[in-house]
Amino acid sequence: MVLGRVLLDVAPLRVAVFRRLFVGRVFSGFGSQMTLVAVLFQVWSMTGSTVWTGAVGLAMALPLVLFGLFAGSLVDRVDRRGFYLVTLVGQAGCGVLLAVQGFVGGLPVGWVLVLVALQGCFSAGGGPASRTFIPRLLPREHIAAGLALERIGFQGAMLVGPALGGVLVGWIGVGGCYLVDVVTFGVAFYGAFGLPVMLPEGEPSRPGVRGVVDGLAFLVREPVVRGALLTDLAAMVLSMPISLFPLVNAERFGGDPRTFGLFLTAVAVGGVVASVFSGTFTRLARPGVVMLVGALGWGASVALFGLSTNPWVGLGFLVLAGAADTASVVSRGALVQLRTPDSMLGRVAAAEQIVGRAGPDVGNVRAGLVAGATSGAVSLVSGGVLCVVAVAVVGAVTPGLRRVRVQAPV
Repeated sequence: MVLGRVLLDVAPLRVAVFRRLFVGRVFSGFGSQMTLVAVLFQVWSMTGSTVWTGAVGLAMALPLVLFGLFAGSLVDRVDRRGFYLVTLVGQAGCGVLLAVQGFVGGLPVGWVLVLVALQGCFSAGGGPASRTFIPRLLPREHIAAGLALERIGFQGAMLVGPALGGVLVGWIGVGGCYLVDVVTFGVAFYGAFGLPVMLPEGEPSRPGVRGVVDGLAFLVREPVVRGALLTDLAAMVLSMPISLFPLVNAERFGGDPRTFGLFLTAVAVGGVVASVFSGTFTRLARPGVVMLVGALGWGASVALFGLSTNPWVGLGFLVLAGAADTASVVSRGALVQLRTPDSMLGRVAAAEQIVGRAGPDVGNVRAGLVAGATSGAVSLVSGGVLCVVAVAVVGAVTPGLRRVRVQAPV
């Protein structure tokens, strides 16, 4: 009985429509990771330039930042199920075009990135739309458990998808890898077709810029949602350590390439363990407190990673950081969805998506600049401490975060 209370809560999977959506999104996540590997491999093969491979990430992220809020506003005006299906069609169509050019060859590298960016435009709309589904499909007390299931699906794709992509590229080439991604969209369609019609409840979003402004105004006046996004932004911008992993590997492991991958793996292992035992926090009645404690744990673990002189102890702190981050992310998602009216959910989900994508990139730049001016240890420790201070301030000035309660699931 006690073990059942701490393990991943699978009760949401008893809801058939959520189960189909979950399976479809997991397969689509694996396909996306394989496509990322194929694109990077193809661009590197065509150019031999890290500038061009870096541009792949820009091509993927820029549409989300530029069009995300407008897509979120549109999500709050139309049938979200229908809009999501359109975005899946668009992403699959781009996948077909990538597969064709992968088999045929001869397309300039710039046009490959154009196709990647176009696929990112459809993803900028599909992300906010999909984030509005869980509050409609699950009872309030199971929203956190549903988000934890999605989180472990995402982590599984991150851990296994790139390796599968590398195997496929070596076996059937980049065109074949792109084609496998297209097939995974078929499973995503299976999940999406089972959804009911989902028109926004309440007053629909105003068209164009006015709808975006209304969404931003909601974030300004709603302290709990604002505090949740600020907590995530503080954790990612102030204490993102990934750009420092090569330096730390050189300092602590002599630059051994066999140990370099252990840093990201350690963070992922912590996240998976936290997801498996997510019943320990998804069943708690105060998601805001869990989010704040998780963000504080992330910052403290990053600082301790910077202070540790034993390399293996340092990896242990990264495992703790990954676990704390997962608890914070799942609880933040539940908090945002519980406190956002349905009529605003698309726009808030778009803002959350932008924070989740842009925040780590900015944080990695900050970490690199500070390390260049001082040292890797100073950058890690100062970033972790600043994260702890910033999260503590957000929690102190936003009492609603500590007071939000949800009914514990039976």
